[in-house]
Amino acid sequence: MLAALDRKLLRDIGRMKGQTIAVSLVMACGLMMMTTTRSLIRTLEGTRETYYQTNRMADVFGYVKRAPLAAADRLAEIAGVAAVEPRVVVDVTLDLPGVDEPATGHIVSLPEEKPQSLHLIFLRSGRMPQIGERREVVVSEAFAEANHLQPGDTLAAVINGHRDTLRIVGIGLSPEFVFEARAGETLPDNKRFGVIWMNYHAVAIAYNLDGAFNDFCIDLAPGANAATVIEEADRLLARYGAAGAYTRKDHASAARLNDELRVLHALSVAYPVIFLSVAAFMVNAVLARLVRLQREQIAQLKALGYSSRDVGWHYLKFALVIVVIGTIIGSIAGRFMGEWFVNLYTIFFRFPALDFRMDWSALGLALLISSAAATVGVIGVVRQAVKLPPAEAMRPEPPADFKPSWLERLGFTRWFSPQFRMALRNIERRPWQAVFTIAGLALATGLMVLPGAMSDSLNYLLTYQWNMAQRQDVVVFLTEPGSGKAFHDLEHLPGVVTAEPVRSVQARIHFGPHTRKIPITGTPRGGNLNRLLDSKGNTIVPPEEGIVMSAKLAEVLGARLGDEVQIEVLEGQRAKRTAPISGLIEDFAGIAAYMDLRAIRRLLREDSTINGAYLTVDNARWPDFMREIKDTPRSSIVLIKKEQLAAFRKTTGQMVNTLRAFYFVLAVIVAFGVVYNSARIALSERNRDLATLRVVGFSQREVAAVLLGELTILVLAALPFGLLFGRGLVGYILSAVSTEAVRMPVRIELTTYSVALTVVLSAAVASFAVVSRMLRKLDLVGVLKARD
Repeated sequence: MLAALDRKLLRDIGRMKGQTIAVSLVMACGLMMMTTTRSLIRTLEGTRETYYQTNRMADVFGYVKRAPLAAADRLAEIAGVAAVEPRVVVDVTLDLPGVDEPATGHIVSLPEEKPQSLHLIFLRSGRMPQIGERREVVVSEAFAEANHLQPGDTLAAVINGHRDTLRIVGIGLSPEFVFEARAGETLPDNKRFGVIWMNYHAVAIAYNLDGAFNDFCIDLAPGANAATVIEEADRLLARYGAAGAYTRKDHASAARLNDELRVLHALSVAYPVIFLSVAAFMVNAVLARLVRLQREQIAQLKALGYSSRDVGWHYLKFALVIVVIGTIIGSIAGRFMGEWFVNLYTIFFRFPALDFRMDWSALGLALLISSAAATVGVIGVVRQAVKLPPAEAMRPEPPADFKPSWLERLGFTRWFSPQFRMALRNIERRPWQAVFTIAGLALATGLMVLPGAMSDSLNYLLTYQWNMAQRQDVVVFLTEPGSGKAFHDLEHLPGVVTAEPVRSVQARIHFGPHTRKIPITGTPRGGNLNRLLDSKGNTIVPPEEGIVMSAKLAEVLGARLGDEVQIEVLEGQRAKRTAPISGLIEDFAGIAAYMDLRAIRRLLREDSTINGAYLTVDNARWPDFMREIKDTPRSSIVLIKKEQLAAFRKTTGQMVNTLRAFYFVLAVIVAFGVVYNSARIALSERNRDLATLRVVGFSQREVAAVLLGELTILVLAALPFGLLFGRGLVGYILSAVSTEAVRMPVRIELTTYSVALTVVLSAAVASFAVVSRMLRKLDLVGVLKARD
């Protein structure tokens, strides 16, 4: 049987069910975000570790120009090396039926003399190529799905200048390609890029690499030092054109997955803190109002023998009921949202199975954190309740001081109505309550800015990346660096209007203790197809003796404009030199470094060598250009801007728009909850005052003007602070989700601010309508009864 205080608690909750639900929903929003993100972290981390371990993901990776297989045996002898797998890895052009643009096939050889030891393929369907079969291949699942390929289908590929037909015998996955994209690209384009596994001899003979390899991966023994192994491997393979080995954390696929996990870790803290802060404020406001209204009941409870602990625990349980309701709703919603987001992640990451794993520890943590937030919010109110002496509590609260407000004393309100001056006096009478109400409304307004800002940032990114910076239609990269004749051939392809040469080279850039291995791209002076823009949109021209890099790369290195960095070329004679940072470019995908084309050729001791070109193509000749480029033997990668844009909209654009809608719903819940809670508290606290005004002759409209005028002042005062908070929140969230792979610019349009203001004001109008209906139901006789 329920105790008397528990029955009283249930009656109080029933009378305040609207406010209880509003506070619980706000708390549930924060707990849902925490449960969702922590469960997604558990899902991705657990699936990744299982997949990497079961299918033997390597620890160290590297590539060379051409090394004999005997060199792989010497790698296996390095202390700390458990296994080595030498491979031949090349990019080829694919001619897909029904697709005008050429696709890229990333061929990875499979060992024939012994079983595959690393990066074991998970077969979704079909079988592995039979030993000795030259044309049998396994293709990656994402590529097969995008192009509707099945075992038994064929692929037309240009392999080292020769057109060949490959027969698909299996559809598979590899831990090496959880995130499947071209080298240097930060977004998947599964329609035009896929991984192809084929027998070693089939690909090695085609590229004159029989008995040799150009790529390798190493599995380390437990406790082995990766840096020592890499140093020794680079030394052994230096004569074969080694481009520098690297660890798993720098592997493109693994790094992309790590970036996503880092973003989730950031979001699992940021959003719950904001929502729970709002909820703590709301619980405090509700409990403070309840204690003030129940002064006489507190006195009677103490007079009947209830201790201060009993009374304090009674009011604390009110807050804990809200916590339990919020935790239940947040946990259930978090599970459903987590499963939904897992489905979105399959756009980017491919595992044999990606099943949502609920982080049950997050439920306990959610309950603990929400309880702590609620306790912090009400501790002062509970202390006020337990310290209230019975004799004092039996008396009504001292009459409020309704002296003129400071605005009235200054003469600023002489033209305002009496109702407006009453509202000002009540705000000044309880300044801290007004401050907290404004703070809660400002948080709600700020949360409304984020969804629109995400859309604004995305739109700016699309305009900047694909119109202002990248003006080319196509980028073509060659299988091997070529002379000036290679550029001549590219610029004379059908329909080419403008062509600019590109020479890129793999290098390590050192600054202090920091190092990054990236390609340095040489661009021609006066080039206009791939513009290098700073944060103000000004074009940067690489000088002959300097280097221009992404602002993000400089941040990673800890360098600033004017600092000198060391450049270590990883090809040819492996030249080294220092160069000052002469410009920082604003880019939003990956990190990059650029030098003047002539300077990079001098560094490499070359004349007119290129390995690619930026091209613009006449739309009328586009089909002719596509047919010709498919049959160009030396082209290995063809990047088409409009297709990259379409891939971006399908992947990142879809994810951002989904998050935007998700955050918008959460922000609306918070906005309405805060405004409604504030309005209900104001009505409850001023029942007697408002009823008195009705009795002395004020009309219903005039009484409503007193209460709603006060709330309107608070709402309008909160809006500018909310917009400022929103801008800061946008900067923090976008900074937290920015990685080396993908970054979002901070852009907020006036329409976004307008939408935020409109939603908050609409929530205020809706709340005012509810409160106005309650005003018409005031019990004038009951609220005017003397309480002494």
